[in-house]
Amino acid sequence: MVADERVVGVDVDRHQLERVGRPDTLEGLARDLALVAPGARVQDDAVHAAEDIGPGSGRIRPVQDVAVEDVALHRRLVGGDREAFDELYRRYSGIAYGLARRLTADASLAQDVVHDAYLALWRAPEAYDPDRGAFRTFLLALVHHRAVDVIRREERMRARTEKVANLEPSASEDVAEAVTDESFLVVRRQQVRVALGGLSPDQRQVLEMAYFGGKTQVQIADELQIPLGTVKTRTFAALRKLRAALEETE
Repeated sequence: MVADERVVGVDVDRHQLERVGRPDTLEGLARDLALVAPGARVQDDAVHAAEDIGPGSGRIRPVQDVAVEDVALHRRLVGGDREAFDELYRRYSGIAYGLARRLTADASLAQDVVHDAYLALWRAPEAYDPDRGAFRTFLLALVHHRAVDVIRREERMRARTEKVANLEPSASEDVAEAVTDESFLVVRRQQVRVALGGLSPDQRQVLEMAYFGGKTQVQIADELQIPLGTVKTRTFAALRKLRAALEETE
């Protein structure tokens, strides 16, 4: 396959095309190709009056002629013509890579984006409808959406990595201090359980409903069918008794 001179390592291997084959449906590609909506527009380096086809060719061609040729190439591609695929790759892999490179700001990711976009084109060429716009616009829209997906994927991976890193103790943390804090919490929890056992059943009930059940005092009053003032009184008395019991253990 002839690759664009400006792209390093982006070319799509013929053997890989043979491995993936030509599926009968668009299953597995819907997420990528469905994003290319009718009339999708992507800003690229196109010159509306003319276009240079082929690196170093020096031939300036009217855009209309190129578009007609693209449609013919696409028609051959639908029929499984690999030479047509090669020509579409030669024509647009350079600008596709340039767009992906600007979006991802990473050469390796940009190569992956172009590679995936052309594989998607090979697998489901029927996704392009000439009546909806130029082939160039369709391809660059596909590259654009693939690049956005890659950026979002990288951001998610980075966020997960940072989250895991934050869970690990840093070298500056005092391990002995962390162990001491954990030991204190264990003892404190036991002291609270003992103090709760010293409350009356009514006082313990409102505390458990509030702090373990996550209920408001209004909900507790409604559920127990008692006045709201009674709930507040029991809660206040229980907290005061708990505080006194915990102070005795310090």
